[in-house]
Amino acid sequence: MKRIGFLLLAVATLAGVVAYIARASGQSDGDASPIYGVKIPARYRDWRLISVAHEAGNLNDLRAVLGNDVAIKAYREGKLPFPDGTIIARIAWACVPSEENNKVFGREQSFVAGSATASYLQFMVKDSKKYAATGGWGFAQFDKEGKAADEAALKTCFPCHVPAKDRDYIFTRYAP
Repeated sequence: MKRIGFLLLAVATLAGVVAYIARASGQSDGDASPIYGVKIPARYRDWRLISVAHEAGNLNDLRAVLGNDVAIKAYREGKLPFPDGTIIARIAWACVPSEENNKVFGREQSFVAGSATASYLQFMVKDSKKYAATGGWGFAQFDKEGKAADEAALKTCFPCHVPAKDRDYIFTRYAP
């Protein structure tokens, strides 16, 4: 009887570990972007920070750029082109004045992240064979509910990144 109990416990533990590893290594089960088939990667919010930016003008957003372990290693080593498996995430929020902070400063000088932008999440996934036609990169864009952008929006991604071809189509520089 003890053997059966031990065997059941071992099987349950193994199943849990396999399920955890599969989820941790892959992408979520949610929406996939058209054209590229990229999904929101599991636990992307736990990735390391590459840089932050404020985009002015019509965008007027604050954004954080994150990278998975493969991306961070390549950035730290100055490795170009980025290796397959690199994933870079961009999260964007409206740039809004902080009334609370500005009261302390006595003038409007402090800005914080407001609501999520329409293109809240963007991802670039490096797979030099699968995405050979777009410099080795697959693109994805999602709103705050995780709904993928349409094909028309994604067709603008690669042409926008072409000016950064000499940096493997990546605009963001590493801010160690």
